[in-house]
Amino acid sequence: MVDDQVVERKHKSPWTIILKRLSGNKMGVVGTVLILCLVLVAIFAPILEPHSYKEQHIENMNAPPSASHLLGTDDLGRDMLSRIIRGARISFVVGVLSVAISVFIGVIIGAIAGFYGGVVDTVLTTIADLTWSMPAILIALLLVAIIGAGLESVVIAIGLSYWAQYARLIRGQILSLKSATYIEATRALGASNFVILFKHLIPNSLSPVIVAATIGIGNAIVLEATLGFLGMGAQPPTPSWGAMMSNGTAYLFISPWVIIFPGLAMMITVLGFNLFGDALIDIMDVKNKESI
Repeated sequence: MVDDQVVERKHKSPWTIILKRLSGNKMGVVGTVLILCLVLVAIFAPILEPHSYKEQHIENMNAPPSASHLLGTDDLGRDMLSRIIRGARISFVVGVLSVAISVFIGVIIGAIAGFYGGVVDTVLTTIADLTWSMPAILIALLLVAIIGAGLESVVIAIGLSYWAQYARLIRGQILSLKSATYIEATRALGASNFVILFKHLIPNSLSPVIVAATIGIGNAIVLEATLGFLGMGAQPPTPSWGAMMSNGTAYLFISPWVIIFPGLAMMITVLGFNLFGDALIDIMDVKNKESI
């Protein structure tokens, strides 16, 4: 069995092995399919929308699902399916960009803290711990209140709310790798701290960060929807799943589909990222800290 694994690693690239293992993980395949569907819907939203997402028909307000409006209409007569499809683009963009910001900040700060240690490590780790101890929604609300409501503000606010967990992850990886033999050999050959850190340590420490970031996208989508529900996310007429559910609360007993369908869309999306992230944990052996 061990020999087979060695042969597999010798003749195949890490990405090939990951894809092969992913195809054998049923929940991972389901998560991958859901994410791919979200990506395709986000990319081709203008083509897939059966109606204009901002076109209003007051005479057709709160209409139930029908052949002309498969998911019904909202309080302004706008097609719910079209708005949910366009909202997928908002959720995907916000989720990916905000997590990218979090990962970038967290990796840089965590890597520097773990590599240099001492006072630098103490200060940066304390800042990360203080940030991590505060609820992400509280940080996001505070930042949006300062920056102002809007899609760009939401991306920045969410990005600055989650960086601490990635800093902690990368710091731990750096601490365990910086005394490795190959790092000492690289240093003996005259490599600078910058080269050691950014060329050798960080690239070899990203596996758990990738897994956490995948699940983090789902969390970011939920946080974006929460901000949208509170009226601090994407502003009208730009559709946001959270804002759609917020607007629908007044019509919960009249047209429940206004809340149910955006909620289902968000639930399925987050489920996809969580399933994919859980599959990556098994595939990349993060729990056992074994490399592919």
